[in-house]
Amino acid sequence: MAAPQLQARSRLSTQLTRFVLVGGVAAVVDYSSYQALLAGGLWVHLAKALGFIAGTTTAYLINRRWTFQGNGGRGEFASVMALYGITFVVQVGMNAVMLALLPPIRGEITCAFIVAQGIATSINFIVQRTVIFRN
Repeated sequence: MAAPQLQARSRLSTQLTRFVLVGGVAAVVDYSSYQALLAGGLWVHLAKALGFIAGTTTAYLINRRWTFQGNGGRGEFASVMALYGITFVVQVGMNAVMLALLPPIRGEITCAFIVAQGIATSINFIVQRTVIFRN
């Protein structure tokens, strides 16, 4: 394999590893916030939305510097916020769809969260790597 191809593959591997690690931390923030808000009696969809905001803010602040080495400029910030707006709709919407489709079982909130989180995370990585933070 040629040196530039090896370097590009190594960079992708590093970014993906970091993104997954940061995503794990952000998912814990999101899910913990979501569960705390539900325990406080908040409407399920509002609780999910606020949990998403907490987790996404965490992810942005860490990924911008550590994963993608972004410069933090206004254009970059605006692009990430537009992406997060889209993934907000996708994640909260998918969570609602899953809650509507799943039978009332133990763990339905967690199952819906995992599906919604997985879809939104995939979208975020692909767009951030190929559009917003491309070098």
